[in-house]
Amino acid sequence: MDYALRFLIGGTIVSLFSVVADILRPKSFAGLFGAAPSVALATLALAFASHDRGYVAIEARSMMLGAAALAAYSFTVCQLLMRFNWSALRSTLAALAVWLVIAIGLEQLPMG
Repeated sequence: MDYALRFLIGGTIVSLFSVVADILRPKSFAGLFGAAPSVALATLALAFASHDRGYVAIEARSMMLGAAALAAYSFTVCQLLMRFNWSALRSTLAALAVWLVIAIGLEQLPMG
């Protein structure tokens, strides 16, 4: 049942984000409003419906920390590709180390 609700909520949110993305210019912004934020919101909505506030807060914090680590990973890949002319495979593999260090480092921060 959770998967069906996640599917319906996520699909609805993806559709709404698609409308926003269609309105925005340039079209390159459309990817920002794709599936990942929609699935995250659907997951938080389901967590809120079936768990307490503390659980939902931990889920939301984890998503934000993951987004920060992904941003650092993406920036690193971009720099390695453009500045150092590395191959895509080499850049992404090297940036995985950056992602791992940042994700683990942010996870160690105290909550509160």
